[in-house]
Amino acid sequence: MKRSLLPALGFAFALLASSCTTVITAKSESSQTDAFAGAWKGRVQFKTGPYAAIKDLDFLYVFNAGGTMTESSNYDAMPPVTPAYGAWKKTGPRQYEARYVYYWTKPPATLDEITKGGGWSPGGHGVLTQKFTLSEDGNSFDSTISYEVFDQSGKPTDPTTEASAQGTRIVP
Repeated sequence: MKRSLLPALGFAFALLASSCTTVITAKSESSQTDAFAGAWKGRVQFKTGPYAAIKDLDFLYVFNAGGTMTESSNYDAMPPVTPAYGAWKKTGPRQYEARYVYYWTKPPATLDEITKGGGWSPGGHGVLTQKFTLSEDGNSFDSTISYEVFDQSGKPTDPTTEASAQGTRIVP
C-alpha cells in the first residue's frame, strides 16, 4: 500500500512545482507589460480636422493592468459624448498602443426638440488609435493619435485626423 502511494505523491509534488514555476514566469512577464498601467493626464493637439483650433484639449486616461483602458476629456460635455473605452498592449521596449472608442451625439435641430423631451440623439462613434513612447523613468509619454469618426451605420463621416499628445503619470 505504501509503495503505490509514493509514486502518486511524487507526481502530485511535481505537478505543484511546475504550476508554481508557471505562475512566477507569468507574473514576471506581466510586470514588464504593466509598467504603463496607471492614471495619466495628457495634453492633446490635433494637427488637422475640426479639433485643430482647440489649444487646451486634455485627456485623462486609466490603463488597467489587464489591458483595458478608459479615456475622458475636458470637452466630453461639449457636445455630450461618452468617455472612451478600449484596450492597450505593449508593442516594444517602452512602446505601447491603445485603441479606444466613444459614442458621439447629434445636436438637436431646434430648441423645441429639447423642450419636448428630445435632444441629443446618437450620432455614431469615434475610434482613436494612439501610439505611446514611455519615458525612461516611466512617468511621462509622447504619443501620436489617429482619429476616425463614423455615423450610426458605420460609414466614415470625416477624413482621418492626426494629433500628438504628451502626458504625465498621476501619482498620489
